[in-house]
Amino acid sequence: MMDKKHILDNGLLEQYLLGELNAQDCKQIEHALASDTELKAQFDALEKDFEMLGLENAIEPPKGIKYQLIQDIREAKDTKNNKGNSNLKFYLGIAASVAALSMLGGFWMYNELSDVKQQLQTVETEKTELNDKLNNLNQQIENETVLFATVTHPDTEQYVLKGNTLMPDGKVVSYVNHSTKSVVINTERLPKLDAEHDYQMWADVEGEMINMGVIGKDQNLMAMRYIDHAESLNITIEPAGGNDHPTVVQLVTNVYLK
Repeated sequence: MMDKKHILDNGLLEQYLLGELNAQDCKQIEHALASDTELKAQFDALEKDFEMLGLENAIEPPKGIKYQLIQDIREAKDTKNNKGNSNLKFYLGIAASVAALSMLGGFWMYNELSDVKQQLQTVETEKTELNDKLNNLNQQIENETVLFATVTHPDTEQYVLKGNTLMPDGKVVSYVNHSTKSVVINTERLPKLDAEHDYQMWADVEGEMINMGVIGKDQNLMAMRYIDHAESLNITIEPAGGNDHPTVVQLVTNVYLK
């Protein structure tokens, strides 16, 4: 049996009003409405809102419907003059025409409510997408702020890694701050690699190369892992995604720290 939370969380009252539920679900909704006065009050308010929404968005019936209704009334009236039981047929004809018009109006109302519901869902989706974009933008701003803080910190030291014969035109500017234990590099002058290879940075500590991270292809300014007691910074070309140990023959630049 459906409880109130399940009904409200899944929008079942709206679906019930729009006639989108099967017979079994309708029966459960009706049972819940009969046993829960608070839920019934919420349903009544929702029903009133739907009625108001339908009236505000009502569409004038096509002129052809009005013309057909008038024709039916005239035909029924002519029949009245020619047959003894015409009174009954006359009123039945009018009733049938009015019923048909009412059914058509109900169909229009249903379509209008469905369209409004779809519009509300679209707005909710767009709102979610906008929130995601704002969150991503805030995260990007926060990351940029951290990088800027390292670069501009008074204790930050700047080191330039110039390319060797394997990368004669390459150059990387690094910003090292031992007090905040942070490293930021500018890779704007680092030549592009193919999809199968990445640049990777290493810190030399007493002859051991320790991984500082893979250098992203789409970032000109990025933070790298800080390594205590590093004697030099080194960059090698490695398989895409990085390597567990440096490929020494692919060392393209390095610099000794003071």
